[in-house]
Amino acid sequence: MKMKKVLGLALVAALSLSLVACGGGNGGNGSASSGKSSGNVSSSEPSGGASSSTPTTTPTGELITVGVINNDPNESGYRTANDAAMRSTFTEENGYKATFYNNNDAAQQIAEAQQMVQNEVDFLLLSPGAMTGWDTVLKDAQAAGTQVILFDRMLEADESMYAAAVVSDMPAEGKTAVDWLAAQGLDEYNIIHIQGHMGSDAQLGRTGALDEKVAAEANWNYVTQQTADWDEATARTIVQSVIDSGKPFNVIYAENNGMARGAVAALDAAGITHGKDGDVIVMGFDSDKWAFEAVLEGSWNYMGLCNPLQAPTVDTIIKDLVAGKAPAQKIIYTPEQGFDCDTLTQADVDTYGT
Repeated sequence: MKMKKVLGLALVAALSLSLVACGGGNGGNGSASSGKSSGNVSSSEPSGGASSSTPTTTPTGELITVGVINNDPNESGYRTANDAAMRSTFTEENGYKATFYNNNDAAQQIAEAQQMVQNEVDFLLLSPGAMTGWDTVLKDAQAAGTQVILFDRMLEADESMYAAAVVSDMPAEGKTAVDWLAAQGLDEYNIIHIQGHMGSDAQLGRTGALDEKVAAEANWNYVTQQTADWDEATARTIVQSVIDSGKPFNVIYAENNGMARGAVAALDAAGITHGKDGDVIVMGFDSDKWAFEAVLEGSWNYMGLCNPLQAPTVDTIIKDLVAGKAPAQKIIYTPEQGFDCDTLTQADVDTYGT
């Protein structure tokens, strides 16, 4: 007998409680060199990974079944860490039977999520590749008794359609970064803006604050605004094209660390100085230790931290729901902040770098 049938009354009682959304925090996702990958499905095996809470099974002694829809771990250092944390948490040793699917294409994610719902998983964990298009999946999951938990990225849906969300606050992350850039007091901002995967929560949040500032300030200008789809090599090509055009620029706002690294490679090849006391301000996002070190040494100016380690919190939420306890908050933002080359310390690198 499925766990959700055994616990039906307890879960209904738990979910009938009023859940309060919380605010705050900054966010992010994405980093190193990426390649477009086809989706892949795998089932969990005991891996010895650490869990965030005491292993739990259903009242009948069965494993909790979960389907995990994530983006391609090759997309970025952030994504690699995020995927590894999910796989080390949702193991048989920790009370789960998990199926994992990784793909950056939202349509492919949606198709696989539909299959997981048809397979009657107890929980569907989603890091959506796009914010829209999930209505049918959410409605079908609700009808089937499959509980949906968002992680890493939000989607556009009424809060009643998912049990909880453990995510980064992407708009706040973008605003924190743009506020920092404005505080640098440049006479003119000529910006190379390298965007992530278009339509994703991360791209929309990190782009939105910058778009607003450029529209509002006469001395803020886009030299170019293009997507590199989180890819390092594509970002390098974009910056090289601007260099070849002879257009002046003094800011690179890259929406993840991998794209920032690609941009810096183009600057270095052209002999253009960057970072602290350089001619070009370099900005990235995520949690890669190597990027923290670039900021610490002054090669980059700023990095917006995005915490990829959300799996322990999701684990706790699931086990609370299984025990008939509703989450204290509907939306939980992972604690994050921005770091710059003037204030970052080695202790910060050691604490937050992944």
